[in-house]
Amino acid sequence: MNIPNLLTLFRILLVPVFMFFLLVKIPYGQYIAAAVFIIAASTDGLDGYIARKTKQITNLGKFMDPLADKLLVSAALISLVQLGKISGWIAIIIIGREFAVTGLRSIAAAEGLIIAASKLGKYKTVSQIVAIVALLINDFLLTIISIPLATILLYIAVFFTIYSGVDYFVKAARVLKVGLK
Repeated sequence: MNIPNLLTLFRILLVPVFMFFLLVKIPYGQYIAAAVFIIAASTDGLDGYIARKTKQITNLGKFMDPLADKLLVSAALISLVQLGKISGWIAIIIIGREFAVTGLRSIAAAEGLIIAASKLGKYKTVSQIVAIVALLINDFLLTIISIPLATILLYIAVFFTIYSGVDYFVKAARVLKVGLK
């Protein structure tokens, strides 16, 4: 197994560690969870960069990397719903979009076509990560500034989630040559 794939596997293994610190009532657990989440999210860009730079792109990596991203973000969102920090509908929109786009890519792949990641998809990922971190350290943020920055960032993430999802489906309609009715 190459270094990029090990980093991706490390990200997957950090998901239960993140959830433990977030959901178990221990002093500063939420902040430790935020640090673990940041480390895990950081490996996303790093594994892809190393894979491209060293020409170590593998089919295993192509499968595991998006899976690791979805596991990390989904675990965070579901945990934040459980903690009452976000509404369930927000988690449903974000997780539902991931399922929809993954399904769309599977259909395209079955036709021998590839729907590449878009810049909007990258903005979506970054906005989700930033919003989740802000939610995890929200108590700290509110003591510094008195505006609901985490909530604003979350709505920005929802916007990019929906916008990028629509963009994928519009592009897929062109690639798959099907009309949108």
